Amino acid sequence: MLREYLPILLFIAIAFGIAIVMVAASYLAGRQRPDSEKLSAYECGFEPFGDARGRFDVRFYLVAILFIIFDLEVAFLFPWAVALGSIGMFGFWSMIVFLGVLTIGFVYEWKKGALEWD
Repeated sequence: MLREYLPILLFIAIAFGIAIVMVAASYLAGRQRPDSEKLSAYECGFEPFGDARGRFDVRFYLVAILFIIFDLEVAFLFPWAVALGSIGMFGFWSMIVFLGVLTIGFVYEWKKGALEWD
């Protein structure tokens, strides 16, 4: 049974070996003399200000989650539209119920002010 895994183990060993050779070659061939500009925190021309680990507003994540939800709604509409001829009226009304539930959720979020940005 272990013989069946031999090609996979051989492939992993070769890939690991190639990766080590590439990293070692880039380390040996590359110039290892960084200057003060290269060692600075940013190369954009000015010193950093504030903490890079600052907190984001929760509304940012809420808008992102809402975007994903309604983007997936559109992703479900494409196969439904393609198969509409074969699924008949049951498929049509089940998609209308699906869109209705999502519309109710969208209106609820809108009324709650989740899409407002101060």
